[in-house]
Amino acid sequence: MLKIKDLHKSFGSLKVLKGIDFSVKKGEVVVLIGSSGSGKSTLLRCINLLEMPESGQMSLDGHSVIYQNIQKKEIHHMRKLSSMVFQQYNLFKNKTALENVMTPLVTVQKQSKESSYQLACKILDRVGLSDKKMSYPSQLSGGQQQRVGIARSIAVNPKVMLFDEPTSALDPELVGEVLSVIKELAAQETTMIIVTHEMRFARQIADRVLFMSDGVIIEEGAPEDVFDRPKSQRTAEFLECV
Repeated sequence: MLKIKDLHKSFGSLKVLKGIDFSVKKGEVVVLIGSSGSGKSTLLRCINLLEMPESGQMSLDGHSVIYQNIQKKEIHHMRKLSSMVFQQYNLFKNKTALENVMTPLVTVQKQSKESSYQLACKILDRVGLSDKKMSYPSQLSGGQQQRVGIARSIAVNPKVMLFDEPTSALDPELVGEVLSVIKELAAQETTMIIVTHEMRFARQIADRVLFMSDGVIIEEGAPEDVFDRPKSQRTAEFLECV
């Protein structure tokens, strides 16, 4: 479904991603772990083209781009193939939960308001928020806001869903309700790349775990291999700390 080759990204003189190579199969759940500043979130933003790499190649659902030669039309098309769930929810504060889910369907995908309404209601019910569809973000808990964010991402029917630390802004007692929605998506074979610091959750949900450090992928493998039998000393040191 997704293939990244030799991706490089810098911010000024700071090199954040240093030649990333990895791929994700259709229906696979890949979890990125690593300490803060290792480049995990930047990698997600490069996949979604919220950040533009200096060099490298990406292929997503059969569509390929070379970053240094990418055109605006290609950026627009590639962004339609993925959706991002952000750490800080990124909801429209002046729109209801229903309107937050409907907006990309109407404005980006040019669907009718009626069909967008029906789909938004269905997906909000799917994430357990049918009774909150007319509530504004300020009237929702952090966990509920994040579930609206997930519903909005599901609605656009992406080829791959990107989760950037979806529970890190939540109070501990609210984490479970968001993780349960993500687990349900995994059970339905949704292709996902998840950045998380929840190691127990990563072990449970991942088909494959990638450990990043200092802008490179140090180690990857099945959860039981990475967590129980890490090959890299750097991976072992990180897991011992967390």
